[in-house]
Amino acid sequence: MVFNPAVPQEAQDLLDFINKSPSPFHATHEAALLLEKAGYQQIKERDNWNTSLKANGKYYFTRNGSALVAFAVGGAYKTGNGYSILGAHTDSPCLKLKPVSKKNKSEYLQVGVQTYGGGIWHTWFDRDLSIAGRVLVEQQDGTFKHQLVKVDRALMRIPTLAIHLDRTANEQLKFSKESQLVPILATEIKAQLSGFSQEDDVEADASHHPLLVRILADELNTKPGCIRDFELAVFDTQPSTVGGACNEFIFSPRLDNLEMSFCSIRALAEAKGLEQDENIRVVALFDNEEVGSVTAHGADSNLLPTTLQRLAQVPIGVQTASPTAFEESLHKSVLVSADMAHAHHPNYADKHEENHRPLMHRGTVIKINANQRYATTSVTTLVLKELAKRRNIPLQEFVVRNDSPCGSTIGPMLSANLGMRTVDIGNPQLSMHSIREQSGVDDVKHAIDLLVAFLEEFPALEAKIIVD
Repeated sequence: MVFNPAVPQEAQDLLDFINKSPSPFHATHEAALLLEKAGYQQIKERDNWNTSLKANGKYYFTRNGSALVAFAVGGAYKTGNGYSILGAHTDSPCLKLKPVSKKNKSEYLQVGVQTYGGGIWHTWFDRDLSIAGRVLVEQQDGTFKHQLVKVDRALMRIPTLAIHLDRTANEQLKFSKESQLVPILATEIKAQLSGFSQEDDVEADASHHPLLVRILADELNTKPGCIRDFELAVFDTQPSTVGGACNEFIFSPRLDNLEMSFCSIRALAEAKGLEQDENIRVVALFDNEEVGSVTAHGADSNLLPTTLQRLAQVPIGVQTASPTAFEESLHKSVLVSADMAHAHHPNYADKHEENHRPLMHRGTVIKINANQRYATTSVTTLVLKELAKRRNIPLQEFVVRNDSPCGSTIGPMLSANLGMRTVDIGNPQLSMHSIREQSGVDDVKHAIDLLVAFLEEFPALEAKIIVD
């Protein structure tokens, strides 16, 4: 008999979500599909919501195609009541094509890329790479449509230098991110033999290799001249998979932070008892967390504040909304900022604080930092600990060593901008910001269960917490 343990369905569903989401645009699209299957209807930020939102209603909208906000209005909600909010982000460190990506060197066609975020860039060498993102395509009627593209074959590679030419490679790997972290697309001779050359009526040919533009056109089933602009990321074509002797690990790109994005959307779709809920349940998936969030679709934008303000202006369960309904609601709310956490690394055990060493399969991690790199407080920790205790869901806690730097996430900025109680959490993982990361299969369900408990039970628990 072959030892091949079953993999939790939640972990399998996460793998499918990540494999379909090589860019924030794809992740947002896939999240929207999950919401629509759960009965959520799309609305637009540009429209008036005052007459369309109802108790028990389920809605979502996107911004820039790379950020998403979804919310479900409780059946017992009255304008001025609180929000139960989950926040995560859709982006991950990667390489992105430059506006002029066409490069020729030593009879190779290369693609110029920018580094995005704080990636472990040496892990991008010798990987089978391709491109994905969004393309603005001109339509026959003169309009421009945002279309997703994902080329499902190995188009490019960044080869390392042979050790025979650099005997120090195993002692120190130093390279220029500008001149040596450059993918090879093709040889010049093969590109010439392909028959594709620059054409005057194809605007994109001036900035990008005609061969690359034709590949995109084929994927989109359009003419090369109709491709007007694009935002493309490089991704590893190796799919996410389950590994380990006991099928206990997830080996995957972009676990930070597609795992917590998936868990947040899944929790919103699965949470029961909306008819009795006195709050509005909210999930916000932001873009650009890895580069500081200061964009129109990042967590430091007006995306969440204006959404909550607009919701507070809609009279639901009351004749008219109070002029201070928004301010009232903030102090009845809690935000769970969900971003992956650092698991204890057996090969670098001294990098972890001795009493705070999160392990895989032991539950979602509450992240705490005295210098406010995380927004967690004793009050918000109590909320999650109490809910986890009620439902027998495992939890862990994490702080960094005093002699170690600490990362941050969307929690502190949202907490400061809104004046809202916030807790930072995440599932434990290894190899954060590598092209291939690692987490545990059991923690996917742990996180979903915890977030479901928060959405279902927070309003009743909040009434018992007396802190001004």
